[in-house]
Amino acid sequence: MSIFKAYDIRGIYPDEINEDIIFKIGRAYSDILKEENPKKKLTIVVGRDMRLSSPELTKSLINGVIQQGVNVINIGLASTPTFYFAVSYFKYDGGMIVSASHNPKEYNGIKIVRRKATPVSIDTGIREIEKRVTKNILKTITKKGNITSRHDILDKHVKYALKYADSKKIKPFKVVVDAANAMGSVYIGKLFRYLPCKLIKMNFKLDGSFPAHLPSPYEDKNIIDLQKKVIEEKADLGIAIDGDGDRVFFIDDKGERVESPILRGILAKIFLRQYPGSKICYDIRPGRITKDIIVENQGIPVLTKVGHSLIKEKAIKENALLAVESSGHYILKMPHGVYEIPMIAILKILQELSQANISFSEYCKPYKKYFNTGELNFKVADKDAVIEKIKNHYKDAKITALDGISIEYNDFWFNLRPSNTEPLLRLNLEAATKEKLEEKKQEIIKLIKS
Repeated sequence: MSIFKAYDIRGIYPDEINEDIIFKIGRAYSDILKEENPKKKLTIVVGRDMRLSSPELTKSLINGVIQQGVNVINIGLASTPTFYFAVSYFKYDGGMIVSASHNPKEYNGIKIVRRKATPVSIDTGIREIEKRVTKNILKTITKKGNITSRHDILDKHVKYALKYADSKKIKPFKVVVDAANAMGSVYIGKLFRYLPCKLIKMNFKLDGSFPAHLPSPYEDKNIIDLQKKVIEEKADLGIAIDGDGDRVFFIDDKGERVESPILRGILAKIFLRQYPGSKICYDIRPGRITKDIIVENQGIPVLTKVGHSLIKEKAIKENALLAVESSGHYILKMPHGVYEIPMIAILKILQELSQANISFSEYCKPYKKYFNTGELNFKVADKDAVIEKIKNHYKDAKITALDGISIEYNDFWFNLRPSNTEPLLRLNLEAATKEKLEEKKQEIIKLIKS
């Protein structure tokens, strides 16, 4: 079934994912969890986002879970990071949140975790759930689980995040936040009550039809209004948050996007001051500046595949302090779990800029050493054949096959990988000069399209 992806479950409602399917998914996951924890009475967390189909899908999911004899803590509307916090901090046995992240309004899905918010990916459970759902391998249980609602999770999550920064050292910045009518607005509103900053809100009303724009800040077209607002308000910075609130992006005081490779490196530097010598995971998409900053600040760089579940699994395996992904996922090892920390990332950046006593654009300027294309997407008939052709064309390069292929020369380097969620090839190219970037961009695109 096409809804079962590399690191979550996602599809169009109701054609691909609906109440019947999600009911079975809840049952299958519960059966697997019980098999892994024999003789233990299990309790999992269930939450949801603001999508129009989420309330009904969540009801069916909860019914599937309790039918298999597993108890449910229903936290209702919640961002994905708050859901992770609920599972891990309160030591529940796992959890499921109904959300399709940044996808358009017609989509919905589920993210799944075990205890400590450990992600369930295609190789650690999603494939097995798919098998049980499609073949109807579901156990008959006589005693149902029960449902308990909790409404205190967000307040506790915000207060926990505040422990990672000294709000008294944060200047009274003017900050514009575009929440895209999605779940980030819920925690941003509470977080900024504790800060001396002036918060300028954009698209804070929850609306699963996304009237302003898609909740996908990774795409430039979805941050244009935010960039204009930063300039108009003469703000110190802007913040954009994706649909389920687990990814965060920054705009500097000049209205320019802070490139992900630079932001990855800045956060690594901040945490390495306190924990020198720590491992820092970062995904394989170029920028080289991330590795440069990690090494300069006595960190150990660890390369990972793309995907929030995959990078978390690698971070857990490597016992890494921090995992930073180009798509805006910033993941921290905490005493109770490893998961996204958008609030902590925001606090750290605000405190860093306060102590540096310079503008965001000035702070980032020394790190703008390389030139990149951003992510370019291509629909091709045979992804594997195209990757093999590119590999053969650049066979004299340093080649890494961790995720798709990464080709590296002294003056340019790129990653070409198949998407885990869409029928696309994704190209990320970087070079030492603008001229080399443009030359190689045209060259690679021609090879892909031919």
